[in-house]
Amino acid sequence: MSAGFVVLPDTPGTSSLDDAYPFAAPRLIPHPSGHPWLVGSWEPDEIRQVTVGPVRVVVIGRCPVTTDHLERLCRRLRTPADVDALARQLPGSFHLVAAAGRATRVQGSVTGLRQVFHTRVDGGIPVAADRADVLAALTGAGVDETTLAVRVVCGGMLPPPLADRSTWSGVSTVPHDHCLTLEPDGIRERRWWQPPRPELGLEEGASAVREALLGAVDGVRGPGPGEGGADAAQSGNGVGEVPYATGGAVADAVPFAGGGLSADMSGGMDSTSLAFLAARHTPGLLTFRWAEAEAGNDDARFAAHAARELPIARHLVLAQDELPPVFTGPATLADTERPYLYARTQARMRHTARVLAEHGSRHHLAGHGADELFGRMPGYLHRLARRHPLTMLRHLRGSRALGRWPLSGCLTQLARDESIAQWWREQADGLTGPPPPARLPSLSWGLAPLRAPAWATDAAVDVARAALRAAAEDARPFAEDRGQHQCLAALRITAPAYRQVARLFAAEGVRLHQPFLDDRVVEAVLAVRPHERSTPWQYKPLLARSLRGLVPDVILDRTTKGDFSEDLRVGRKRNLDAILDVFAGSPGSPGSPGPTRLTNVIGAGAGAGAGAGATAGSGTVSGDADHGSALAAMGIIDPEAVRAYLLAPQPDSSRDIAVEQLLGCESWARAARRPLPLARS
Repeated sequence: MSAGFVVLPDTPGTSSLDDAYPFAAPRLIPHPSGHPWLVGSWEPDEIRQVTVGPVRVVVIGRCPVTTDHLERLCRRLRTPADVDALARQLPGSFHLVAAAGRATRVQGSVTGLRQVFHTRVDGGIPVAADRADVLAALTGAGVDETTLAVRVVCGGMLPPPLADRSTWSGVSTVPHDHCLTLEPDGIRERRWWQPPRPELGLEEGASAVREALLGAVDGVRGPGPGEGGADAAQSGNGVGEVPYATGGAVADAVPFAGGGLSADMSGGMDSTSLAFLAARHTPGLLTFRWAEAEAGNDDARFAAHAARELPIARHLVLAQDELPPVFTGPATLADTERPYLYARTQARMRHTARVLAEHGSRHHLAGHGADELFGRMPGYLHRLARRHPLTMLRHLRGSRALGRWPLSGCLTQLARDESIAQWWREQADGLTGPPPPARLPSLSWGLAPLRAPAWATDAAVDVARAALRAAAEDARPFAEDRGQHQCLAALRITAPAYRQVARLFAAEGVRLHQPFLDDRVVEAVLAVRPHERSTPWQYKPLLARSLRGLVPDVILDRTTKGDFSEDLRVGRKRNLDAILDVFAGSPGSPGSPGPTRLTNVIGAGAGAGAGAGATAGSGTVSGDADHGSALAAMGIIDPEAVRAYLLAPQPDSSRDIAVEQLLGCESWARAARRPLPLARS
């Protein structure tokens, strides 16, 4: 395993794990007692550590502050609970680990781009890590078939907390807004973050978003040649340091040592904006985009205009015949941490990273997360109707004209005042119901109604329904406003998948940076009133207002979005046989446990386990790991139903999206049922 880390309590028992870590050449940061504290693999310029009084702090990831500045920020810390204030000040995207006495606090980012997991090893010693599969390797964990079944049945729109549950048995996930306190005899989770109140108007909010984005992009820098190194990483002496300005920008910084900077520049507002921000400090920026298969996709026209505005930058465009078709290698594993959401473009992402590396890029900017942050989340209309009904009517009228929303369905949702617990129960009750009316938006708590696919077995549906009902018992909204809640739910669904995209790039020697997912950027956006940051009359008005004067108006005023349905159609046609082969195996083949396996999970109490994070039904599926469907062997899917679905006419791309999520679960399950799912690499 090339990157990751484990956090251990200050106790003698952890020495027994010395030979179990799944890292090729693990680094070590010890407790003052000499017992291991952090063990893992990380780049020297991605770690800062300071000790101030009784508190030790380690920051792992991209955090553009000098060690001296970090030390100044830590001077008032006395206990791990005091780290709340530090976490709210630091820019970038990182994990934060702080220890005082025998207690260690660990946390990731509020979007879930960086997460924390925990389990117990060797007689109950609590340990934490940034990857669920690292802990699975330490414990020899098998598959949590209940969680995997829920993921298969509910699909990619399944929100947290169920979306966050690890598919590795016995491995727990810390909620995005919580921190974990690790002690020799136990683990505690505590909520430390809440979204800001959305009280800022568009103008004031745009200024804050602008500063946060400038800081996030300018923070994708590092030391010049000869500045810092591995030794400094261990001693905490300025590794990867850059001067940090309180306004969010990085002054007098240079591109990362040892490699160039590249950026996506599709012609769309998100990636193209980042390219222009990066070009301010990197004149030799390399921009990149895929050429379009769809004749009606006007990305090329806007990308060409952007390229003319950046004459010094290098511009790289990969033609369609230079790209792997969509759905190439449908059974290929992304990584072992969790099922991958974006299986259809995995081969393209790997190819992109290789091409960028060949052109000298070592750091790449991507616009992931912008759609979730700046796009329209229609749930905001519910609260707006109660606070500003006339404004709501204008927005509803505009949205109906734009999206042809059905009036009766919208009014029914607006009139209801159900709790989030009721929403979860309704998803359980309607899991096998008819699909919702076309074009009807979700004005409730979810992003979309959850519906079981045709290939889900009755046993899998029963397990999923029980999990949904159990989730209702402890459900709480991420924010009071439904639009805010939907925004955070969308971020927390996709950000872990974007983390996996970053690993695809890292495998080719390119670090992927996603500035829209920085905590400070997210907070700046959420502080703006939902009905001002997105409207029916302008595309992403908050982002456009934030970057006016830095990005050409023709990009910020664009009203269209690129269409890639032709890429899907062509790729699906070329790779249909390969997709069918993935599910060609029968659950009744030799060595398979048969379709009743998941039925046994139900009998073991899956209903209660699904709600409490129990591990009923966990284990390793026997049989040939490379042939036959692992999901079918577990009794989760009917392969014949999958085949019928794939061979049926495809009216729109939604069917392909459902298939790619199934492929992600299948490839993960195949890897997880091997005798050694993880090994040092």
